[in-house]
Amino acid sequence: MKKLVQFSFAVLAVTLILSACSPSKNAITGASNVSRGKFTGTWTLNNVSYDGIVQQAVQNVFDQAPPQGFVGSTWKLTNSGNGIYTLQNGTSQTIFWSVNNNSGSNQLFQFKKLYQGDKAQKVTEGYQLVVAANDGNSMTLKSPIAVGDKTAYIIYSFTKTQ
Repeated sequence: MKKLVQFSFAVLAVTLILSACSPSKNAITGASNVSRGKFTGTWTLNNVSYDGIVQQAVQNVFDQAPPQGFVGSTWKLTNSGNGIYTLQNGTSQTIFWSVNNNSGSNQLFQFKKLYQGDKAQKVTEGYQLVVAANDGNSMTLKSPIAVGDKTAYIIYSFTKTQ
């Protein structure tokens, strides 16, 4: 009996140590299971910031422009998945967007660029951003960037305008 009690305490101690040392599920701090309806509407990208990298380290995002070139852009997202973003300089891009809840602990906002004649299901390349927050009025998306053996982020902060 004494050995069983000692063994139980040993197992309990190991379990506590392993759970205390394991990485937190919120280490990347992403939202999970934000409803699709909270993404629909017209959004303005108010701010671009950086976590783990300097601003000059990224010259181009979404194969379009520097991150700061997206500040002031308007993103119109319909419930059907169709959308369009328009940069301050007037450049517009049609997109097809979706939300991926099957990526572990983080929800992902993903979109594909569509050009005239493209069908969304035939386009195989796109972009994925971690949904850090979305309450239906403000939204924060994080684009992961590999920096050596670490992950840095470009952080996009949106406000809903319609």
